Amino acid sequence: MGIRASVCALIVVACAGVPGVHAAGAAFSDTFADSTLRIDYILGGTVQSPDVSVARVSGLDGWSGRRNNLGRYPLAGNIGVTVTDRGTGDTLYAYGMSSLYSEWLELKDSVARAYECPVIIPRPRRDAVVTLQVRDSRHRTIAEHRLPVSPTDVLVRRKSPAGYAVTPIHTGSYSGVKIPVAILPEGFTAQQTDSFHIYAKRAVEAIFAHEPFGKYRERFDFFAVDVPSRDSDVSHPATGDWRDTPFGSHFSTFMEPRYLTTSNLFDVHDALAGTPYQHIIILANTATYGGGGIFNSYTLTNTGNPEFKPVVVHEFGHSFGGLGDEYFYENDVFSDIYPADVEPWEPNLTTLADFHGKWENLIAPGTPVPTPSDRAKDYPVGLYEGGGYSFKGIFRPADRCRMRVNDIDAFCPACRQAIERLIIFLTE
Repeated sequence: MGIRASVCALIVVACAGVPGVHAAGAAFSDTFADSTLRIDYILGGTVQSPDVSVARVSGLDGWSGRRNNLGRYPLAGNIGVTVTDRGTGDTLYAYGMSSLYSEWLELKDSVARAYECPVIIPRPRRDAVVTLQVRDSRHRTIAEHRLPVSPTDVLVRRKSPAGYAVTPIHTGSYSGVKIPVAILPEGFTAQQTDSFHIYAKRAVEAIFAHEPFGKYRERFDFFAVDVPSRDSDVSHPATGDWRDTPFGSHFSTFMEPRYLTTSNLFDVHDALAGTPYQHIIILANTATYGGGGIFNSYTLTNTGNPEFKPVVVHEFGHSFGGLGDEYFYENDVFSDIYPADVEPWEPNLTTLADFHGKWENLIAPGTPVPTPSDRAKDYPVGLYEGGGYSFKGIFRPADRCRMRVNDIDAFCPACRQAIERLIIFLTE
């Protein structure tokens, strides 16, 4: 949720009730072709009756995602995607993500709406079923869609490459499977392409300046994809200033002035067709402070504001690492999204309902709970009350962290640990 939290989990995505999971030693090529299946979902309906449907299915050459740990994913998100063998029911591939749709559900809007949710998976070599589950804040499945897929399906449309120029920003030397990150411009005209490239380089430098990204920099590829905009800047609904940009990004999402997002995710993925990617950063050509980070969906942030670098790192912490917001304000619209008796999905937030597996290994014996903020120097990692938009009942690992404030130049030890675990999972 940008300048807010994108939601994710430390629990493993799994298909409940299936006989088994993808064998640890099975080769990727035995199960999947070296190609991508893109499924464009529509998440809609009403808060009382959520619904999932499929708009289209397309195929693209090549697969740029992980080729190991296929049947599980360490971050569940509030949307789970699983691919199961149609004959045996075994889980072949699992994935977790988030969407603005889930945030909208928490606002209890009375109007039926629809949100685009593209999903990319490796294309199965045999008949399979792709299941998408939407879960609420109590981790209950509230909507589900099961899509049979077949390698012989003639109605899977072949997607043509978008054809935009691609400029490498950083190419890692890691010999294994790397993590490809596409950087897209929003509100940069063709004449402003050089400016976009400068900000793309600054964004990558800012990310690598934060551990553990710097430690694992050779496991990442970052590249800029030049998508020109008709108008400069992005839309500012609060002032009636609407701009014609490739992805229709705008501030005031859910009436939050600084929340900068796009709902046109089909357009985002269309722009990347033919380019290998797994994660997306969108750089908005605006000096207005704001941004958004949606887990395993995208980072979107301002560029011209002096806070650009800390914001892009914060939002990438959401979209890549699944980290939650550690701040809390009065009258926040999302102040009640975490039930007190349910453990949050985010690896850096806890209600203590099920704290095991998060950052308890980093807490020194004798650390008081709640950990007092005025003793932060004595207890660099603890259980500090306040986080996830709430003053009470939600605990964060440290008093100050990149996921709470901009005037600190590092992630806290618990966030660093969570990110490192994910990088290793995706690349080893």
